[in-house]
Amino acid sequence: MRNPTREVSIGSVCIGNYHPVVVQSMCATPTQDVEATFAQVIQLTEAGAGIVRVAVDHPRDVAAVEALSRKIAALDLPLREKINLSVDLQENFRLAEALAPWVAKIRYNPGHLHHLEKDISWREKVRWLVEVAQKEDVALRVGVNCGSIDPEKKTGEDPVFASALEHADWLEELGFERFCVSLKDSHPENVLKINRLFAQKRPSIPIHLGVTEAGVPSVGIPKSRAALEPLLREGIGDTLRISLTVPNERKREEVEAGQALLDDVAANRVTVPSDWNQAGLNIISCPSCSRVQNARFVDLAMKVHEMTTYAKAYPFTIAVMGCRVNGPGESDHADIGLWCGADRVNMKLRGKLLGSFSYDTILEKVKETLDDLILARTDSSE
Repeated sequence: MRNPTREVSIGSVCIGNYHPVVVQSMCATPTQDVEATFAQVIQLTEAGAGIVRVAVDHPRDVAAVEALSRKIAALDLPLREKINLSVDLQENFRLAEALAPWVAKIRYNPGHLHHLEKDISWREKVRWLVEVAQKEDVALRVGVNCGSIDPEKKTGEDPVFASALEHADWLEELGFERFCVSLKDSHPENVLKINRLFAQKRPSIPIHLGVTEAGVPSVGIPKSRAALEPLLREGIGDTLRISLTVPNERKREEVEAGQALLDDVAANRVTVPSDWNQAGLNIISCPSCSRVQNARFVDLAMKVHEMTTYAKAYPFTIAVMGCRVNGPGESDHADIGLWCGADRVNMKLRGKLLGSFSYDTILEKVKETLDDLILARTDSSE
């Protein structure tokens, strides 16, 4: 039995209130490349995505979203009615006002609200976002991510849970209820914990489920299932995304993986062993999205998986991150962190910067560092 969350309309779909769980995905094409993004929106929608998200961080992105929306409006039915655009605001929350007329939902990250206009409190910024959403008749998502935590929530109780709860409370205090919340982490056990906590504390609020930076399909799909399958069986979750590191032409695999998960849950097929855990090497890599500065990031993530199979028994974490949004946080928390830029890859060892390397040489440096970690662990156990 699904949790009795309230209904939230997002374009032509509704989440909550026992509506079917909506699968969504995010475009990996540069938002300003309108033709490529339009093609990917159609690819994802035809694969079954009820909501498609694009990233926005610059006024030129806003112009691209407007052009994209106009192209969608010119499509024939029934495809046109199936497309529901959502935008992912980065630091520049003020872009919401120009974006709202062209989309069905705006996702903001509480951690990013602290980056601009620091003299204005986050509460006043959210109040302004609510006014925009009400004026333009759009929904909001409070998207909390372990890789970009609100700086005021880094101590005490779980910061993802605390941030999501605080923002949900404030939105409702403002009299705004057309929103959902996502609480994402790169570790399935944390995703289970924080979503169960939130669903227990605020059972009426729709939840978007996902494991952030789940990785390439061979790892990302089982990792996502380990968190999302139990939650769905418990009635938690109204919309979801399986975040995978794949090339642009394979983005539909996110949608297909999400639909397969829902089909298995509906058929009562249990696919995650009760003793599932992440013992051994844990490789985190973010999904391909329009924030990625170099498409070689995807290839690098796949090569890291292939190269490190010999070390799968060792309990280390390697993060391969493709953008500046969650890259700094996740690479700081990993044993080996790779934060991929346009031409160079920043490499960290347990939060300490080792240097910046070319895409051609970084794999060799990763192996060398991993071997050193294994040797040090072996020596300490003798």
